[in-house]
Amino acid sequence: MKTVAQLLRTKGHEVLSVSPELSVFEALQVMAEKNVGALLVLEGARLVGVFSERDYARKVILKGKASKEIPVREIMSTHVLYVRPQQTVEDCMALMTDKRVRHLPVMEEERLAGVISIGDVKAIIAEQEFMIEQLQNYITGR
Repeated sequence: MKTVAQLLRTKGHEVLSVSPELSVFEALQVMAEKNVGALLVLEGARLVGVFSERDYARKVILKGKASKEIPVREIMSTHVLYVRPQQTVEDCMALMTDKRVRHLPVMEEERLAGVISIGDVKAIIAEQEFMIEQLQNYITGR
């Protein structure tokens, strides 16, 4: 079973983040530019939240607020689920499915080591399923 650490070795440890003081509008510009659906919110090196398209849709648009005036801090999700490097990709999929999140920061001790998305996890699981199918075909002589 592939671990989060192995996934990060392949994917890389780059983390897209913003400051909690940045305007929601500016954070959305970063998301559009980088083609991502969420950003980690860091105060210095400390993870303080996650800002996602869902936060924007539910906490800005639906409440009639103006994205240029409010800071990310006001609408970010502060209850951040995370995983550890030694956890398996299957653990991540179960957590993401159960909690309905698409991004999980990876924490090593108190340090942010990376972030994985539902797309990363699905790709690994599809790769494993393909390998199993190939092995089954080999064993049965198909």
